[in-house]
Amino acid sequence: MVGTTGTGKTTVAKILSLALTSLGKSGTEDYWYKTVKIQGLNPKSVTMGELFGEVNPFTNEWTEGIVSHLVKEAVNALETKEADWKRWIIYDGPVDALWIENMNTVLDDNKMLCLNNGQRIKMPETCTMMFEVNDLRVASPATVSRCGMVYLEPVHLGWKVLVTTWSLKMDGIIIEPYLTKVCDLLFPVIEKLLNTVQKQCKQVVESQVCNLVTSCLNMITIYLNKDVI
Repeated sequence: MVGTTGTGKTTVAKILSLALTSLGKSGTEDYWYKTVKIQGLNPKSVTMGELFGEVNPFTNEWTEGIVSHLVKEAVNALETKEADWKRWIIYDGPVDALWIENMNTVLDDNKMLCLNNGQRIKMPETCTMMFEVNDLRVASPATVSRCGMVYLEPVHLGWKVLVTTWSLKMDGIIIEPYLTKVCDLLFPVIEKLLNTVQKQCKQVVESQVCNLVTSCLNMITIYLNKDVI
């Protein structure tokens, strides 16, 4: 799933998982309609050794990595039939050539995870690996050709839905008819503020429109009720 922050990548995955879970509990006999368990991680928040496992150079002791642990857990659950569900391992973080190249054998048709200690773990059919990335600028053609792409453009969602969602959370905190009036005022005000930030201000750290709008709404919420955040 490719798209900038706030385009709905995480929401798309959650809604799809809920749909499959609901179909699985409805009594259908389709093999693929099962309860979905999502396990997420940020591959850039840990080292390569912590991600895939590593051998201690002094003791030659193997330390299990996060990815190998999750895949082995899925294999064991399938073999022992302890859990009848689908597992989605979602990598929520930028792609780079350091860690994604180790996934090429997993993304092949044989779905084999090869570790540095020589272990080869075949990922079961009930396990799926997904990637939530901002862009594919540093992804190699080998990686791109092995993945199915779902591109979510910011223009399809926009920032106005954030105000609508915020108004639902504020129901009961701001009484009517004031809540409706506040929301009607927010749309033109936020639009002017965004134009000012984008055209007249210099951003030291580039920010997304959705983040700016969310921060603005959070500030308003704090003034009204700090316990809501």
